[in-house]
Amino acid sequence: METPSDHAYPGHWEADVVLRDGGTARIRPITTADAERLVNFYEQVSDESKYYRFFAPYPRLSDRDVHRFTHHDYVDRVGLAVTVGGEFIATVRYDRIDERGLPATAPADEAEVAFLVQDAHQGRGVASALLEHIAAVARERGIRRFAAEVLPANNKMIKVFRDAGYTQKRSFEDGSVRLTLDLEPTAESLAVQRGREQRAEARSVQRLLTPGSVAVVGTGRVPGGVGRTVLRNLLDAGFTGRVYAVNHAFAEDLRALDGVPAFRSVELIGDPVDLAVLAVPAGQVPEAVADCGRHGVRGLVVLSAGYAESGPEGLERQRELVRQARSYGMRIIGPNAFGIINTAEAVRLNASLAPQPPDQGRIGLFTQSGAIGIALLSGLYRRGAGLSSFISAGNRADVSGNDILQYWYEDPDTDVALLYLESIGNPRKFTRLARRTAALKPVVVVKGARHSGSAPPGHAVPVTRIPDATVSALLRQAGVIRVDTVTELVDAGLLLASQPLPAGPRVAILGNSESLGLLTYDACLTEGLRPSPPRDLTTAATPEDFRAGLAMALSDPAFDAVVVTAIPYVGETGTTDPANGGALGTALREAVASAPGKPVAVVHVEIDGLAEALAAVEGGARGPAAPGTPPPRPASAPNAPAEPPAPADPTAPAEPPAPADPTAPAEPPAPADPTAPAEPPAPASSGRIPAYPAAERAVRALAEAVRYAQWRRQSAEPGKVPESLDDAIDESAAAALIDRLLGDTADPHGVPLGAADTRELLGLYGIPVRPTLPAAGPDDAVAAADRLGYPVALKTTAPHLRHRSDLGGVRLDLADEAQLRLAHHELTETLGGPAELRPVVQAMAPRGVDTVVRAAIDAAAGAVLSFGLAGAPSELLGDLAHRLVPATDRDVAEQIRSIRSAPLLFGWRGSAPVDTPALEELLLRVSRLVDDHPEIVSVTLEPVVVATRGLTVLGANVRLAPPPARDDLGPRRLPSY
Repeated sequence: METPSDHAYPGHWEADVVLRDGGTARIRPITTADAERLVNFYEQVSDESKYYRFFAPYPRLSDRDVHRFTHHDYVDRVGLAVTVGGEFIATVRYDRIDERGLPATAPADEAEVAFLVQDAHQGRGVASALLEHIAAVARERGIRRFAAEVLPANNKMIKVFRDAGYTQKRSFEDGSVRLTLDLEPTAESLAVQRGREQRAEARSVQRLLTPGSVAVVGTGRVPGGVGRTVLRNLLDAGFTGRVYAVNHAFAEDLRALDGVPAFRSVELIGDPVDLAVLAVPAGQVPEAVADCGRHGVRGLVVLSAGYAESGPEGLERQRELVRQARSYGMRIIGPNAFGIINTAEAVRLNASLAPQPPDQGRIGLFTQSGAIGIALLSGLYRRGAGLSSFISAGNRADVSGNDILQYWYEDPDTDVALLYLESIGNPRKFTRLARRTAALKPVVVVKGARHSGSAPPGHAVPVTRIPDATVSALLRQAGVIRVDTVTELVDAGLLLASQPLPAGPRVAILGNSESLGLLTYDACLTEGLRPSPPRDLTTAATPEDFRAGLAMALSDPAFDAVVVTAIPYVGETGTTDPANGGALGTALREAVASAPGKPVAVVHVEIDGLAEALAAVEGGARGPAAPGTPPPRPASAPNAPAEPPAPADPTAPAEPPAPADPTAPAEPPAPADPTAPAEPPAPASSGRIPAYPAAERAVRALAEAVRYAQWRRQSAEPGKVPESLDDAIDESAAAALIDRLLGDTADPHGVPLGAADTRELLGLYGIPVRPTLPAAGPDDAVAAADRLGYPVALKTTAPHLRHRSDLGGVRLDLADEAQLRLAHHELTETLGGPAELRPVVQAMAPRGVDTVVRAAIDAAAGAVLSFGLAGAPSELLGDLAHRLVPATDRDVAEQIRSIRSAPLLFGWRGSAPVDTPALEELLLRVSRLVDDHPEIVSVTLEPVVVATRGLTVLGANVRLAPPPARDDLGPRRLPSY
């Protein structure tokens, strides 16, 4: 008889997951306390599903079955359950077997696996999520293959196995289909997993932003207060769904409030509720969440404060809030949130505290700060920009910027993504999602709390150790437009949302002020653009002169973009014409309409009405609508097709697939690798022209568009890792060496390798390190030089003097024994004794440029490859370039050229250019080394002397440690902070 195992309960197997329909569920190991849950679960499974599971009629579980299915050793016998509201909705079990199919123990590496999903939850992707998690558990326990017997009629289960992306075999035996899955992750299985993750997380956000009904919990009985304000904003925005006011303190006979039905609890509402906005004190939130969960509410916006931002007790309260909501299958925006907005005509949702809702537009905005959210909404509104959606996540305990990127990636109403972030909980995932999204539409980020070294109050996320400059470089590698201020965020967003991407950096400048033109010219040079000399239209220029000049510049193939500068027109009487702003705006828009295809930005100084005229859309200028006024309906009929009228903005995905129907019978086949970048055509102008009050702001926004467009063009043909690297790489030998050197080390900081082991390991990847020999005394130094051959270098290896030739710690070009003995004497006389200095002798390398190559592992961001010039440029000035590993040939070529001191490598002031192809190959080899072996947590090559032909690695340090967990390669799971 089976007995409970002595193995500890594996709590790390517990996980919250997002299912295909956007709801959440919890996966956890089955325990001996689950007998009653198992029986109740089985009673709700149809006879057909039971037959498919047991291959025979099996109406009920016997006591022996219940004992068997709830008693596991978590090694050879494992069971996992999916729960919603604490009850089972699905189970999976594996039993380790030998080659004859009989129960076995390790080292047997095959297991039989079987699933059972409640009929009401089939089609939600439950089995697919379970397969990912049970496969990860099996790999952890040394199981390499799953075997499954499936009846031929059980097409759903066969499809789950077939679409998982694992290497598999199929045979037909004794009336059943036998499937064997190799559990080693493949490129296809990872692509399938990420594709499912994207669809599920996007759907979960879509459910929050497109509810059919909203309940405001905590609506005040009198005007004012947070709840009543949200209710008023929902109604003023013209929300197309049903709205309910909820407050447990309402009088029992109260039936309506502000014209909407009023209830004392959500459970009393007779109809389904998709979204609940909680505006109650933190102490009342648990009761409100339970009320919503019992009624089947799909999502929550928690405006309540008093959570992690208030201290340790609040942090625990926040964690319990997330656990409680997820147990009911709900996702949360907040707590301490400002709210959400969706301007789509079919929704018109303003479930926020925003006093002035935005117009409908093509910009998506996500912010982790309510105050910054207010400022951004106000700034966009004043400048005539509309939004597609707005999410202010507060403490982002659940829904984060990653989830919103998943949604915007396929949202046809969003052309530009703007994010204000104060923390990035999963940088590795964020950069992956941002790279994929940026291949279709611009992603602009401003990050607060860059230099504090910790997450802001309320943001319970892991703190990354990598400097902000490194974070910025990695974001740019992913195609993210990183700006420094919220003003720059709005400036860039306006240009990217309304103008096509520039084909290059050539800029035409024209206007009626020579001085303003020169300021614009200087700003272009500062930003790395290629401006032409400004064309002065003179202060007497009329709107028609501007129209003709802009039309000419737009039609000239010598220019990729145009900046128009304008000051108020002053007539002969010395007065300005107040109507000139509108006339000038109309003229400029006419010129753009006559020659579209190039971006235009306008810099103006105190011209009334110009910005409004430039922001006008077809049918008239945008008027400053009163707060709360619903956005105007489009001219098309209400029952027009859902597709936007052609031409659609090509920065959006051509036609993203509709979210999967939760009632669909099976998991849809996975698409190609969702991380693969695409190259959609450049966006067409929306008719608006962005206006800026300063030349520097306009040019900076244009420069970001130029750099982004260049990244887009390059990402259309991604780089590669040359196959020639494999000729000098022995991956298996390196793995064996690492296993031997690391041994049973449990110290997370790892162990540094000695010089000999470092040279051996690097040599296995084609990275030779010039050897050194100890030189404690002058006779030792001479003996070492005789072995290595003159000329030699004598240098100290003391940490405080390493690589410090300026302090006398390095003596070069010692041609004979006499010079070597003299250098040794001077070294030990001036800097310290041999025991302190630890001098070594090394054969001289060819002259060149000293560089440094590093790779380090950050638990959150992953492996980062760094490059710079050795000494003052990198150490004093921080002139280093960074790339995520694995790096491609294009990545390392750009990396070398992106440092400020790069001219020293390419023949600065008449010097000979060095062998940059050899340097690029070295960077690729280091990238490959740390990517192949996660136990290598740090590599430093310094100095690397790059000569005109070839390079020499003169110093190397390697540190090994137990590999950090890679949550991006494991099964899908929601973060738990």
